[in-house]
Amino acid sequence: MDQKLRTFLTLCQTMNYRIAADKLHLSQPAVTKQIQALENALHTKLFIYDRHTLHKTEKCLLLERYAISMQYQFEELQLAITGRERSKLRVGATKTIGDYVLIDAIKNYLRSPNHELSLVVDNTKNLLQMLDDNRLDFAIIEGRFSKTKYDHYLMRMEPFVGICTKNSPLCGKEVTIEELLSETIIVREEGSGTRRIFEERLAEAGYELGDFTRQVSISSFVSIKALVQSGIGISFLYHSVIANDPLIGTFSVKPLTKPHPFHVVYTRNTNAKRYSEQFLSCQDKD
Repeated sequence: MDQKLRTFLTLCQTMNYRIAADKLHLSQPAVTKQIQALENALHTKLFIYDRHTLHKTEKCLLLERYAISMQYQFEELQLAITGRERSKLRVGATKTIGDYVLIDAIKNYLRSPNHELSLVVDNTKNLLQMLDDNRLDFAIIEGRFSKTKYDHYLMRMEPFVGICTKNSPLCGKEVTIEELLSETIIVREEGSGTRRIFEERLAEAGYELGDFTRQVSISSFVSIKALVQSGIGISFLYHSVIANDPLIGTFSVKPLTKPHPFHVVYTRNTNAKRYSEQFLSCQDKD
């Protein structure tokens, strides 16, 4: 891949000439010269300063999308030229998906002795950055992403349910938000996907987390389930997290419990879709 494009992508990631130069082991003037050479070749401005802060122009965003694709495809070209297959699949997933949804796919994919796998479980923002850095082939996420920057397809719609202990009067019922406000609500940490969905749906209905009698924030799904099992409180999670748990019951609340999409996201104009489909085809195998 052309060095100027590598420099360009590094500057897009850091948005700081000095930091980009350090990462590339170049001098700052050398980075500036390469960016200027790109701008001259394309007859456009890629970066502008506004109040001493570097910003990307619209043409910069366009070039960034193409450059990220070229970076990935260059690796594919190197494999094709040498007649080799990609030996290791690099998959990213948000926590619910990585910890609870992909287990069968991982096991079945690795039953082939020729398959290697690297799975990163992280938040949506970090996974998208890893895609941009060419450190992932694809990511399966629950969060928001730019549908113009990335190619994508729907993996599935996942039920988002209220959970309670099996002997709770809520179990198996459809209830209103007002009926829940006297409960202890257990949510994940700020910034987590499930908490964001829950708070957004609450807000759409005219409520907020502070309306509940008591709020508990815990990052661990295991701990949340243990507290719900013991009757300490209720929570809202994806159904995959509590599937087949004999001690946890579910309930529904019309504004809150509706399915949420899980998307497969990958760099545009690449072969990554084929890799993702190969991996996910293992999901339902025995």
